[in-house]
Amino acid sequence: MAEKSAELANFAKGFLQLLTFTTGAFSGKPFTLQQWQESALTDFYGTVDRDEVGPYRHYQYLYLEIPKKNGKTELAAGLGLYHLIADNEQNPQVYICAADKDNASICFNAMVAMVEAAPFLKKRVKIVPSRREIRLKNADGLIKVLSAEAYSKHGYNISCVIFDELHAQPNRDLWDIMTFGSGSARRQPAWIVLTTAGDDPDRTSIGWEIHEQCRKILAARNGTGNPADDNPIWLPIMYGMPDDPEEIEKIDIYDENVWLRCNPSIGVTVPLRVIRQEAQDAKRSEQKERLFRWLRLNQWIATKSVGWLPLTLYDKTQWHKPELEESLKGNALRLAMRQSLRGKRCFGGLDLSTTTDLSAFVLEFPPQPGLAKWVTLFWAWRPRDTVEEAEKRDHVPYLDWERAKYLSLCDGDMVDFSQIEDTIIEASHTYRLEILGVDPYLSRMMSGRLQKNRVNVVEIRQGMGDLSPAMKDLETKLRSGLMLHEHNTCARWCFGNVRCRTDGNENIKPMKNLSTGRIDITVAWIIAHAAAILQPENSLQELVASGRWTT
Repeated sequence: MAEKSAELANFAKGFLQLLTFTTGAFSGKPFTLQQWQESALTDFYGTVDRDEVGPYRHYQYLYLEIPKKNGKTELAAGLGLYHLIADNEQNPQVYICAADKDNASICFNAMVAMVEAAPFLKKRVKIVPSRREIRLKNADGLIKVLSAEAYSKHGYNISCVIFDELHAQPNRDLWDIMTFGSGSARRQPAWIVLTTAGDDPDRTSIGWEIHEQCRKILAARNGTGNPADDNPIWLPIMYGMPDDPEEIEKIDIYDENVWLRCNPSIGVTVPLRVIRQEAQDAKRSEQKERLFRWLRLNQWIATKSVGWLPLTLYDKTQWHKPELEESLKGNALRLAMRQSLRGKRCFGGLDLSTTTDLSAFVLEFPPQPGLAKWVTLFWAWRPRDTVEEAEKRDHVPYLDWERAKYLSLCDGDMVDFSQIEDTIIEASHTYRLEILGVDPYLSRMMSGRLQKNRVNVVEIRQGMGDLSPAMKDLETKLRSGLMLHEHNTCARWCFGNVRCRTDGNENIKPMKNLSTGRIDITVAWIIAHAAAILQPENSLQELVASGRWTT
């Protein structure tokens, strides 16, 4: 039976209070614990079991999920130093794990600054910046910072692991290495997760997996969940919005009491006036509302509210032809629907890659005789040799999508541009392709051959001001039901992954480096729409031919 030890809890808290804040408005001031931090550390370090040797920590895992700017990074730095100096482990090995080198450096720099500000620490440790390590001077013991980009797959004899922003881990590899079997030789190993909510629409990340596990543990303990979901060595502490969409709909996100429940550091590290201003901005912009929910209310972004546009909008704008759907299924149906567009006017978009990303080609058909609404077709390619690795990394079934004809796999480890060229040339013979919009970055190498085959290639610049009109017009047409698209699960995945950047003039642009997965098909779609709006929907020739033009 676990018992409480005020002495052990106070010892851990007392160590942190010997440190100094290193950033922000509190830089240079003593590390004063906030109430929520005191409570978390009291429970984690002060709940113990006993054996013949004496007391040891009951909890091995502390999971703390809290919005940004609530003092999480400084807490991680302080706890790392505690487990190196004061946790009474022989030859301690403390690892700070982050998603990438930049994030890893933030926590490491905070620890270095704390050491430099504390004479009692400077006497005991030496800093090795080139290796991002802090080592004990007179004993074997270290803190080492690891990122998902640089770690060993060999075993670690850890005494403590601190995961900073688990939600940002690109895959589960580092988590598995640092938790499976690690620390088994230690009396009281500790795994501490300090994270914000993730932007994970498909719920496939290790961050979401652990979040969901902890949510179930809390539900089991408060009597609303399955008792079998409890795990006694875990201590989950979670601040933020619920996961249930029905509960979320009932919450007024502009209620200041909601902000206070989600942000226990309001008034200390997070000024209330700042959140009030952000809330006002969120009321005027859908993009800013999403950021507000994510960063201030710690809401794990759900499918219905993530990305550039909700996936529900994508789903309800799928192109249907009931007369064909009665008798055809799968690829046969897709081909028949494409055949129904033969000879019709269209505009293309091309987004190329070489290795990691998808390459995508999209055709947009505007309303015209025999076609009442806009219709969009999708093609995509990626290398075959790396597809299994890509499936693990991206958490999507590329091989299944190939079998369903949603994308093509090119032999080798590079995208075969000749296949793409052949597809575009064939499409230009099948349909009336007026303009092919291309991203100038990689497309110039194939533009010459395409133009020799009478494809009208136009470069579409990728700047904020160049893509924003097309994105906004495409959104308008989708929301009004005027834009339809063929069924393609790979295209749907790309659509849901899109994250945008907004400038001061409310221009928007899709950002691959901010997005949660591949977005290339959607980018090609935007380029196609940009090409389409380069010229009027009804050309003079069409008006004359239709008899609607008069002098």
